[in-house]
Amino acid sequence: MSTAAIPGAPLPVRTPGSRARGRHRRPERPEIPAGSPSLVLAVPAAAGPESRPVVEELLSIVRGEQPGIEAAAAYLGSTDPEYPTIAGLLAQAAEAGLPAPVVVPLLPGPHGSLTELHRLAAETGAIVTDVLGPHPLLAEAVHVRLSEAGLARADRARLFAIATAADGVVLTTAGGEEAAAAAGITGVLLAARLAVPVVPAALDVPGSVLAAVEHLRATGSVRPALAPLVIGPEADPELLATAAEETGCPGAAPLGAYAALGQLIASAYLSALEIALADEA
Repeated sequence: MSTAAIPGAPLPVRTPGSRARGRHRRPERPEIPAGSPSLVLAVPAAAGPESRPVVEELLSIVRGEQPGIEAAAAYLGSTDPEYPTIAGLLAQAAEAGLPAPVVVPLLPGPHGSLTELHRLAAETGAIVTDVLGPHPLLAEAVHVRLSEAGLARADRARLFAIATAADGVVLTTAGGEEAAAAAGITGVLLAARLAVPVVPAALDVPGSVLAAVEHLRATGSVRPALAPLVIGPEADPELLATAAEETGCPGAAPLGAYAALGQLIASAYLSALEIALADEA
């Protein structure tokens, strides 16, 4: 029996697999030169039991993606010395005479914490990369989370019926109207994967998610669903719960420690490192 026939069973998603041979094989990661700056994964939240597991898992993925990388996480706020703040970690590197770190924001799009992050980096000479999105891998991650919740078809090429699949998706963000606007590109990519309309909305703008759901319903959607384009730490969990309650729509889980996010983090670091090394040459 296929999983599609089992109520509540997650729907598998076909994702591109890596090819081991030939010209399509996955490119090897470059070797990191000795004395290169470390990677600081900037978490836009205070350290806490909700964010730590996701962050630690992503760091593990990054280290697996790029052997030899020196990577650590830092938080906007922390009262536990085991989990340093961004300000503290950058200052520590400067005091030790180490190369200014490459700071990768753990964000899929624009967010209010970026202003503070850039200010802290400017004080120490640290490099701040772009946020992780928009990117096709983020659309893939959202698709997987929707499928796990039974809200998305696993594969457009398979023509079996799935009664629980949503016929419209609200792509929810954290970061105000700017984040919602930036999510439009990922929304287009997601719509192409799902073959249903996708509308972005801001969790932290009152009425934004409800308006997006009403728009989908007005255009014919009868089973809209909510799909967070948030990794987790950057969004107040209460906002997600409130959006679900106000709209009456089912929703997928945040992206969390999805493996492709580790790839994006490693790629952001390597791109910044390449530029830094070229400037020194």
